[in-house]
Amino acid sequence: MNIDQLRTQSLAAVAGCASSTALEEQRVALLGKKGRITEALKTLGQATPEERKTLGAQLNQLKSEISEAIDVKKTQLARAELDARLASETIDVTLPAAPVPQGKIHPVSYVMEEISSIFEQMGFHVADGPDIEDDYHNFDALNIPASHPARQMHDTFYLSRQSSVASRQQEKSDAGDWGLETNRYLLRTHTSPVQIRTMKGGKPPFRFIAPGNTYRCDYDLTHTPMFHQIEVCMIDKHVHMGHLKGCIHDFLKAFFELDEVPLRFRPSFFPFTEPSAEVDIGCKRSQGELKIGEGSDWLEVLGCGMVHPNVLKNCGMDPNEWQGFAFGMGVERLAMLKYGIPDLRTFFESDARWLRHYGFS
Repeated sequence: MNIDQLRTQSLAAVAGCASSTALEEQRVALLGKKGRITEALKTLGQATPEERKTLGAQLNQLKSEISEAIDVKKTQLARAELDARLASETIDVTLPAAPVPQGKIHPVSYVMEEISSIFEQMGFHVADGPDIEDDYHNFDALNIPASHPARQMHDTFYLSRQSSVASRQQEKSDAGDWGLETNRYLLRTHTSPVQIRTMKGGKPPFRFIAPGNTYRCDYDLTHTPMFHQIEVCMIDKHVHMGHLKGCIHDFLKAFFELDEVPLRFRPSFFPFTEPSAEVDIGCKRSQGELKIGEGSDWLEVLGCGMVHPNVLKNCGMDPNEWQGFAFGMGVERLAMLKYGIPDLRTFFESDARWLRHYGFS
């Protein structure tokens, strides 16, 4: 056996490989189960003990050299193949991008931003509060008596004590400690509790809006178990009903993008305002279409009133010194009126076709 000749031939064969595939074939031919080096090692059993010792050392040395040469060649070929691939797969960055489907902003998100922007231009700031509330902030502090129908189980989502504690802990970790005062928790039925929390946590005067989720046990064409409201509140020493009417008038003109909007204030009742009113907006119904701002018909859009003295007292203010107004509106309802969306339930059906039609870019 000529070890030097085997070495020369083997290293030359490895060096001559032009691709990773050829190199792998050569590795098998030399070091595989039936490779030349492996077969040579098998012949050591026919040699004398002295020859076996010398030849074994030489063949093992040769095996190591070939393995090392294969590794080096493999690295060189991989680098060369990568360079060739990068050269052949160049991208012309000056070409226009391939068309990508554009997402849409949900009408609820869009309208909430619209409304917030209008009131921010009027000098109002945005206030926030927890979705999980207690009896005090959701009802008691707002002058809602224990006998009020809204406090019944068929109208309000109450939480069990165990789930309330777990939910309250999660709420604290997500949004800070809101300082709940009782152990009877519920999903807030309106955003008015934010009014209580904001006024109790600061000093008058106040001018803020409170957008957010609200929850009630209801489901039909115009009601869903979860919906969105925006509460508007202003407290000062000389605020009166004229300020309330002017604020609502300016807001509705800006929101519906009209030069003039006919309004009608109908006496109503809310426990947390006195006097209270429902606000109707002038409209015209013709051939199944609704046009805002003209015509002899009326359409209810929101409820309003002057903040009840008991609410002011519950927030630590003297009603003889401070007074203010508040009004609230359903975001989905305004979106339906402005953008012609016929069914409230479709807002929450997660239908991509609906969003492509009614969504905003």
